[in-house]
Amino acid sequence: MFNLRNLRAADVKNDVLAGAVVSVALIPEATAFSLLAGLSPTIGLHTAFMLGLVTALFGGKPGMISGAAGSIVVVLVSLIQTHGYEYVLLATIFAGLIQLAIGVFRLGKFIRLVPQPAIYGFVNGLAIVIALAQIPMIKNQGPVMYGLVALAMLIVWLFPKLTKAIPGSLAALIAISAIAIGFGLDTKRVGDLADISGTLPMFHLPAAPLSWETLKVVLPYSVIIALVGLIESLLTLAVLDEMGSKKGDGNKECVAQGIGNTICGFFGSFAGCAMIGQSIINFTSGGRGRISNLVGAVLLILFVVSLSKYIALLPVAALAGIMFVVCINTFEWSSIRRLKRMPKPDAVIMVAVTIVTIYTDLAMAVIFGVIISALVFAWQHARISILSQQEEEGEKTIRLEGPLFFGSAASFQELFHPENDPQNVVIDFARTRVMDSSGVEAIDKLTARYLAAEKSVRLRHLSEDCISLLKQAGPFCSHELDDPDYKVAADKG
Repeated sequence: MFNLRNLRAADVKNDVLAGAVVSVALIPEATAFSLLAGLSPTIGLHTAFMLGLVTALFGGKPGMISGAAGSIVVVLVSLIQTHGYEYVLLATIFAGLIQLAIGVFRLGKFIRLVPQPAIYGFVNGLAIVIALAQIPMIKNQGPVMYGLVALAMLIVWLFPKLTKAIPGSLAALIAISAIAIGFGLDTKRVGDLADISGTLPMFHLPAAPLSWETLKVVLPYSVIIALVGLIESLLTLAVLDEMGSKKGDGNKECVAQGIGNTICGFFGSFAGCAMIGQSIINFTSGGRGRISNLVGAVLLILFVVSLSKYIALLPVAALAGIMFVVCINTFEWSSIRRLKRMPKPDAVIMVAVTIVTIYTDLAMAVIFGVIISALVFAWQHARISILSQQEEEGEKTIRLEGPLFFGSAASFQELFHPENDPQNVVIDFARTRVMDSSGVEAIDKLTARYLAAEKSVRLRHLSEDCISLLKQAGPFCSHELDDPDYKVAADKG
């Protein structure tokens, strides 16, 4: 919540001005996503207002903007087409409750599993996607449109070098609007996208029947919406953390997203999540506090209820120009320079996630990146070897090195040849950590091989829980518990 004692006048001014820019920037996307879903533009604008208001008050990252997002609308389209609007509201409510539970049980920390190359790929892909989304709005609009877009980009870039009194994006919006309206230029306006006039959101209980059959339809969509929304929100939070602001709270953001989406479902709107484009507009415009979120949400609903006819006059060129600059600033240009120095697996992950983000969606890209990174990690660490061998007085001691887990279990078996070893064998695991139940299973099979060859085998430096999981060795295999006390991740399923 707000800490009024630490507020400074300069920070309040920056937050208010940044929020004003964001409120206008939210209109085209909220409108476009609603139309994509086959719904009234007002529904998407209500989502941006309600979710923005809740995350402004309770979110885990001050200054991070939430609203109607394309990644979630894409999931909702098929539900709308097959079962209709009321089912979407029910799916939104359940998605919010799932997100709330994830936050309460503090599972937001698992975003740390997304590796840095995957985050670079996500950011780069999203920057390209945002840029491509602007092209349909300005395509085939003639030289006036292209000139105004270029001028808007130039103002956003140059204005902060002259003064920081107001954000460059707000200066561009004012200047381009003044030129287009003052000279009566024939160029596309916000009002040409759709009618954004409407009323305040009204409480609305979903009319879908609450039955087992309905739940079977709705819950799969709710789970996907919840996870996609949190992935995009938590990655946006991570990106803003990287840009140098105060570290956000992922679990708190999960709770806020859950509360906000549940409210959206009960007030006739579909689910949303954090929006990286608008968040970066807010950040680069000086919006660092919760006031910027709050101003953005309040002004947006004010536009819908009272000022829609004036907002309709704003030129699309100004918004497109601002978004193009956001894309340029969002793209992680340093990652291109790092490509040559990156380990090849990291470079492949970054490029692959970028491509998947562009051609599919964010959730698929992140899941793809995590899976590929996990496989690369397993491959790189699937190396276990014999560190040394010592044989004296009919006893052979074999010292191992490297992790023993599912990735190295097969190569572990190939290290040993019981038929060639002496009668008494000691296998020393001092330099080997048994990571999972697959590693225990590998030890189990190895001891069985030695027993089948009628050889005595002694396992040294195994942890207690590892020994308790061994089945084949039984009483015929002795164990020396010297020092390990780590726990093995065993599969209980």
